[in-house]
Amino acid sequence: MKLNKIKLGKTFMIAALSAVMLATGWQSPAKVEAAANAVPSYEVKFLLSNDAVLKPDFTLKNEVKDAFQMNEPAARMLVEYFDTTDLSLNDSGWNVRFRKKEDKKKYELTYKKRYAVVNGDINAALTQANLDGFSAADTNYEAEVDWGYSKQTLSFSNDKEESTSKGLNLPNEAEALNLLVSKIPGKLDKTNAPGWGTAQLLQAYAHGPILASRYSGTFEGLETDIEVWPIIGANGSGTEYVVEISFKTDDYQTAASKRTNLMNLLNNKGWLVPADSLKTNLVLDRY
Repeated sequence: MKLNKIKLGKTFMIAALSAVMLATGWQSPAKVEAAANAVPSYEVKFLLSNDAVLKPDFTLKNEVKDAFQMNEPAARMLVEYFDTTDLSLNDSGWNVRFRKKEDKKKYELTYKKRYAVVNGDINAALTQANLDGFSAADTNYEAEVDWGYSKQTLSFSNDKEESTSKGLNLPNEAEALNLLVSKIPGKLDKTNAPGWGTAQLLQAYAHGPILASRYSGTFEGLETDIEVWPIIGANGSGTEYVVEISFKTDDYQTAASKRTNLMNLLNNKGWLVPADSLKTNLVLDRY
């Protein structure tokens, strides 16, 4: 008799719970959909032969300026990167850049995470980045594929600003570092371990600065830049000039077709260096 009462009690409770669920519209938790991969823009970059495109004063030759309708004078900017002595940030895929353009009233702070694109498989790189939290849902980062002579690199850039005056001025190293630490994005700070990014930046120093020049023009309807970077020589003396041409587009097919056209033009003119640009690594290694 007691057993029957227990069974009846359980049946009543189940029925009561079912009635409550129907009345309140309660449902089981919805399945959480994974965020979509980020959609990148594309920046095509080629190295130019400094002997072929620069005058003795290291400005662009007229033939080069005319080919791309380059404006003069070139815009100038100071650029420096922050990393530790053993380049721990770079080795973990991060570049931290501090930049000041002469005609702007702001410092530009950029935190960039890089992923190698293997055998042209951009989707695989985007999927790997997504696993690290760099997805279409994260609007704090701009996804971009840097497309050079023989390789592609996927990057996610987080840009911050700090007001200042116009001119070619940088804060001293300690002030610049304090700004970078104060604005550090969470993904960098949590790389490898919580607080790792801040700890690395606090041990970092300025690699640079470089006084770079940028000429702006067009190629087949796309805004195109040529930058000239004077970088200290490999032996610690003298200057090596790195010259790079680039354009940006949001469309893969446009990037691919215009890239081929630009490469052919540069090759026919004798201006192309058949190698990928490593100017960031040069700055990190030599300063």
